[in-house]
Amino acid sequence: MSFNQRKTVTYRLVQASKAYRQRAANILSELNLHPGQDQILKALAGGDGQTMGALASALSVQPPTITKMVVRLGTQGMVERRPSLDDGRSSKVFLTEKGSQLIGDLDTRLKRMEQEALKGFEDKDRKRLRKALIQLEKNLSADTEDDPASSESP
Repeated sequence: MSFNQRKTVTYRLVQASKAYRQRAANILSELNLHPGQDQILKALAGGDGQTMGALASALSVQPPTITKMVVRLGTQGMVERRPSLDDGRSSKVFLTEKGSQLIGDLDTRLKRMEQEALKGFEDKDRKRLRKALIQLEKNLSADTEDDPASSESP
């Protein structure tokens, strides 16, 4: 009997991730945002005035990706770059008033999506799912070089 990938937990995770990304993209487009821009706005809402490198690190993306996203958000009037007072070679990114005002609406919509996604789940099941996903993330992020099974053929 062959391996049926469609019956695996990881396949379901991928399908759920795709559904999430599509729903989130729809919500963000209502706010004239592109996927990922919300993460920059939320990161700045948690600590305004971050360097591009700090944002890239916090969001686990490459610096050129952050640069492109910040430029686009700047064009939309959501953020602005200012020279760093500490280091003249770098700049820091700040929310504008327009960007700050959007955070509340963004939070409301994302919270509603979370509630819709977990509809029918008991509180204890939500906590278990969250804990299981954290473990899954750790497992998938772990270095597989020392794992003999990772070099075996499937």
